[in-house]
Amino acid sequence: MTETRIDAEWLRDETLQRLLAALAERGEGARVVGGAVRNTLLGLPVTDIDIATTVLPEETSRRAEAAGFKPVPTGLAHGTITVVAAGRPFEVTTLRRDVETDGRHARVAFGRDWEADATRRDFTINALYCEADGRVVDLVGGIADLETRTLRFIGDAASRIEEDYLRILRFFRFFAWYGAGRPDAEGLRACARLKSGLAQLSAERVWAELRKLLGAADPSRALLWARQAGVLSMVLPESERWGIDTIHGLVGAEQVHGWAPDALLRLEAIVPPDGERLAELARRLKLANAERDRLLAFALAAPADPSETDQSLRARLYFGDRGGIRDRLRLAIATRHGRSEAAAIGETARLNEQLRIADMFDPPAFPVSGEDLKAVGVQPGPVLGAALDRLKRLWAESGFVLSRDVLLSKL
Repeated sequence: MTETRIDAEWLRDETLQRLLAALAERGEGARVVGGAVRNTLLGLPVTDIDIATTVLPEETSRRAEAAGFKPVPTGLAHGTITVVAAGRPFEVTTLRRDVETDGRHARVAFGRDWEADATRRDFTINALYCEADGRVVDLVGGIADLETRTLRFIGDAASRIEEDYLRILRFFRFFAWYGAGRPDAEGLRACARLKSGLAQLSAERVWAELRKLLGAADPSRALLWARQAGVLSMVLPESERWGIDTIHGLVGAEQVHGWAPDALLRLEAIVPPDGERLAELARRLKLANAERDRLLAFALAAPADPSETDQSLRARLYFGDRGGIRDRLRLAIATRHGRSEAAAIGETARLNEQLRIADMFDPPAFPVSGEDLKAVGVQPGPVLGAALDRLKRLWAESGFVLSRDVLLSKL
C-alpha cells in the first residue's frame, strides 16, 4: 500500500515541531490529528492544529512549560490542554476511549491505544493522524473516503449518533463542506431514525452547527438531504412550510456578484419574513443580539421592488434599517438568478442598481435642528418632535436637497 505523506508549511513550523518533540520524549507519542490533516490532503486552508498524544494531561502541562510554552487546562476532564506557543494555541488531547455516554456527554478513560482513540471519533475523514515527519496514519479508511468525498461514520452509524446526537447535525454540516454526490446511505438512515435525540441538545450547540452548515460554500445539497431526513424541520420548524429553493439561487448569485457566504442571509432565505416567528426562532436558538436584530430588520423591511424609484428607495434607507433592506434586495436578486426571460433579466439589473445605491447610501446631515424650530416659535415636546419628523419626510422625499430655509418655510 502506498504511504501517504504531508509536506505542508504549517507542519514544518519550528514551534509545532518543538512541541511535538517535547511530547514525544521518553517513549511517548504525539501526532497532529483531525482537520489540519484532512484539509491539507484536500488542498484546503488550515486554521487550527490539534494534537493527540499518549502523554497524560498533567505531564503534557509539565512538558509544555519545560519547553517554554504556556499550558492552559481548557478541558482537563476530557484530557485537553491548550498549549500557547509563540502566541498560537494548540489543543493537545490525551488518547482516550469512551467509558460512558448519554447522547450529549461522555465519560472517558485515558489510554495509549491509537486505534481505540480513532474509533471513538465521528467520521473517517476526521480520524486521520500525521506524524511530525509528515507520514499520515489512517486506522479507519479515511484516506479512501477523502478521495471519493464520502462522509462516513466510523463503525456503526447509529452507535456513533447515540453517543452524541449532535453528530446528526455534524453529518450534514461536514457533508456540506466536504461531501460529494449522495450522502452515505447508512448514515442518512441513522440520522433520520434517531433525529428525536436532537431534542436533548442545548440551543447553543444546535445553532453553532446550523451556522457552520449555512456558512459552507454551497450548503444547498446538505439542506435538501437534511430536509428529506426530517432533521431540518426538527431544528428549524420555520423552514418546513417555506421551502429551501432560494438557497440554490442565492449561492449562484454569490458566485456571480462576489458576495461572501453569509450564514444569516442564507437563514433568511429559508424562513418566512414574519417578525413574530423570527423573534421566537431567535429566542429558541439563543441567537446573539446582533443576529436577532438582523433577522427582525429583514422581517420588518418591505419586499424589494424593481419598479421603486431611486428617490423612494433612498427615503426608505434613511428612515428604515439599511441592513434589512439590503438583505431583501440580495434575496430578490437570488430568486431571479438563472432565469433567462427578458423581464427577469431587466428586474435583476434594476435590483442590482438598487443594491448599489443601498451599499453606497450616505445621506447628508439633516439641516434643521430642534433649536431652529424653537426659534420660530415651535413649543418643545411632542409638537416639536412631530414637526421635525414631518420636515425630515419632506427632506427625504425631495432627495435630501431642500435647504434649511425652505424646510422652515413649510412649517
